[in-house]
Amino acid sequence: MKPLRFVGSSLEDLRDFPAEARRQVGFELFTIQRGRDPSDWKPMTNVGPGVREIRIRVLGEWRVLYVAKFESAVYVLHAFQKKTRKTRREDIELARQRYRQIEE
Repeated sequence: MKPLRFVGSSLEDLRDFPAEARRQVGFELFTIQRGRDPSDWKPMTNVGPGVREIRIRVLGEWRVLYVAKFESAVYVLHAFQKKTRKTRREDIELARQRYRQIEE
C-alpha cells in the first residue's frame, strides 16, 4: 500500500472540510492507496499528467486533487470547496505549483 503525502497546506485544508466529507475523502484516499480508483473522479490533465480530482458531494461540493502515478506515494496536491461550476484558475494554478514541487 502506498503512503499518503500531503503537499503544501492540503492536509490543513482537508481538515476544514465538514466531518462527513472528511470521512468520505479518507475512504477514497484509502482506496487509492490500495491501487484502485475512487468512486467519483475525473482527470485533471490541465494540472499535470496523472492528476485526478476526487469529487465529494456532501454538504456542498468538495474536491481533492491528487496524483498516484509515482511509485513512492500518493500525493495530495490540493483540497478545497468548489463554489462555482468551473474550477477556479487559482485552485488549478496552486495544484500545478505543488505538482512541480513533487517532480523535482
